Amino acid sequence: MQKPLIAVLIASAFLTLNAQAADLLQVYQQALANDATYASARSSLAAGQERITQGRSGLLPTISASGSNLRNNGEFIPFNEGVLDVVDGQLVLPSRRNADNHTNTYAVSLSQPLFNWGLWQTYQQSKLSQATAEATFSQAQQDLIVRVAQAYFDVLTAQDALTSTQAQKVATTEQLASAKRNFEVGTQTITDTHEAQAAYDLVVAQEFAAINDLDNKRTALQVIIGQSTADLAPLRAGVTIAPPSPAAVEPWVSSAESQNYSVVAAGLNVEIAKREIARNRANHMPTLNLTAAAQHTNQTAYGANNNKAIGVTWTVPIFNGFGVTSKVRETIALEEKARNDLDATKRAAAQTARQAYLGMTSGLAQVKALEAAEVSSKSSLDSNKLGYQVGVRINIDVLNAQKLLYSTQKDLSKARYDTIMNGLRLKSAAGSLTEADLAPINALLVH
Repeated sequence: MQKPLIAVLIASAFLTLNAQAADLLQVYQQALANDATYASARSSLAAGQERITQGRSGLLPTISASGSNLRNNGEFIPFNEGVLDVVDGQLVLPSRRNADNHTNTYAVSLSQPLFNWGLWQTYQQSKLSQATAEATFSQAQQDLIVRVAQAYFDVLTAQDALTSTQAQKVATTEQLASAKRNFEVGTQTITDTHEAQAAYDLVVAQEFAAINDLDNKRTALQVIIGQSTADLAPLRAGVTIAPPSPAAVEPWVSSAESQNYSVVAAGLNVEIAKREIARNRANHMPTLNLTAAAQHTNQTAYGANNNKAIGVTWTVPIFNGFGVTSKVRETIALEEKARNDLDATKRAAAQTARQAYLGMTSGLAQVKALEAAEVSSKSSLDSNKLGYQVGVRINIDVLNAQKLLYSTQKDLSKARYDTIMNGLRLKSAAGSLTEADLAPINALLVH
């Protein structure tokens, strides 16, 4: 009666641990909420979305109000009485009059640009700047997907390496114990024991390194999601990874050169540079404004006065010390720089797409080859164990076969992770990576 109960408890504990394991989509949602780099990009987008409003403001009317309220206290001497006089032998000062005055003034003015080529170019630049901010944020979204997936699979890779090392340690421990027993009964030499001991000492050192690497990978993932990582859902054994579609590199490279968000942002920067040239050349052009103003002045000494005016003002620049010409030459050079930056970004995106495509196709072939190698390694290990038991194989043969099997299994899982990551990088380079692309990968995990 005890055995079924224990089995149920063990199964329940195993299911509970699996239920607590976070999958790729859950980790990505945590990164969306907590990643500082993504939060910074989101704030930059919010700031960039104000560009059009700011650029359009220069084309709209400017209305302002002003006023003053002044009190003057003093006296004045009339001009014809501003001399001293002598009356009946006494010096008489000139008479003084009160000069107190209260002035209350307020005015309202309006200015509407009728022709200002520089302000128009600024408005066009603002629309391009906002589009650049949106493209930059879209690139940040794709970068987050890639960073989360890479950190997730780095943890799984480190876990697989540790599991493989620990399994190899167990097998080496058993082989060491067997070598010692056989040496004691005289069926094997001390050399077999020394070889098994050396293999055991090496795998212990590798275990410490694997534990440290796993801690580092978990910390790297924690930096992105902003909290300590729970157990991660591993990749199911024997999964089939879908090949890239379309199954040719040229469409991916073409898409990268035109739709990659970094390329889009670089192209927008070229257009902004063109507008900057036109904006600086506009400083040679006249400007025309509609102006209107109304003013009311009330003085205690003189009464009230109302004044209204409406008309057109214009300005024609004549000479400013060659500053405008120099600024135009500067912006022309900056436009050429923006064009070169665009070419460099296109080439980098095309190279990334090409490398990711080749990495994915070669990864799929490598996975298939390693799957066959795993089967062969298992058969080799079984054969060496049997040969060791009957005396036709020595201890080192079994150790080498074990090492080969665990190394093949570790390489196989790493090849699967790298192939999946190259698929994500390929879509990111082509500008088509979205959160929905994580769903089929998440379906490959153990839930």
